[in-house]
Amino acid sequence: MSNVQHPPLKQASVGLGLRREMLDEFCQHVPPAINFFEVAPENWMTLGGKFARQFRQLTEQHRFFCHGLSLSIGSPEALDTQFIKQIKQFLDSHNIEVYSEHLSYCSGTGHMYDLMPIPFTDEAVIHTAQRINQVEDVLERPFILENVSFYAAPGAQMSEQAFVNAVLQEADCKLLLDVNNIYVNAINHQYDASAFLAAMPSDRIAYLHIAGHYEEAADLMVDTHGADVIDPVWALLQQCYQLHGVHPTLLERDFNIPKTEVLLNEINQIHQYQQAALCGTK
Repeated sequence: MSNVQHPPLKQASVGLGLRREMLDEFCQHVPPAINFFEVAPENWMTLGGKFARQFRQLTEQHRFFCHGLSLSIGSPEALDTQFIKQIKQFLDSHNIEVYSEHLSYCSGTGHMYDLMPIPFTDEAVIHTAQRINQVEDVLERPFILENVSFYAAPGAQMSEQAFVNAVLQEADCKLLLDVNNIYVNAINHQYDASAFLAAMPSDRIAYLHIAGHYEEAADLMVDTHGADVIDPVWALLQQCYQLHGVHPTLLERDFNIPKTEVLLNEINQIHQYQQAALCGTK
């Protein structure tokens, strides 16, 4: 287990999703504008050799968040407790306190390798909240839940907004608020992104995600994390800071990844919006 202690993370801080192709560069130098990194534990916990050594170097020198991919919190199948224990071992080993996952599921009788929408029902609220509490008991950490993009809502008995808030309340857990997902869903399902944002509980927000997406058609956005952030999403982020206060914000970029100096343009833009919001509250 790592004994390295990092100083408290400021609310006005900006992170970047770490990819393996970034390791060589960031083991030499991490730009000061990058205040933390985020990784999917599934992509790193079984690595050995050079990658493992480089990852250890970075986790000892910098703050890390973990954002899981395959916990399948809404699945009808039993939780994979052995997998959760492996996640805990990984978090403990690298002194990572922040763990988040998607409000979705990706397994049933088999693994689907995609994030599927949980039916927006009262039964699903109770089922998901109970599983969140089970995971927290094993991880010995708060569970942080992310609002997800979705393209169909089978069996819905309430709105996405009502469902997200109900799960957060029932589970008494924190929220990873993905600003781009709000925009994508608002276009695809024809609701008011600003109204959805305003309805999120400020006191439950742990941190934020922002990313780019792909415009398949005027009324169909695909959440890809493979493009630059567009102006309406930037505007929604600024509104988020105004409504809910400044929170640590992570830039997601999963493919079509430009050089670091290009990524820093968006990272610094987040910093600017955070500082503007803080100055506006004084």
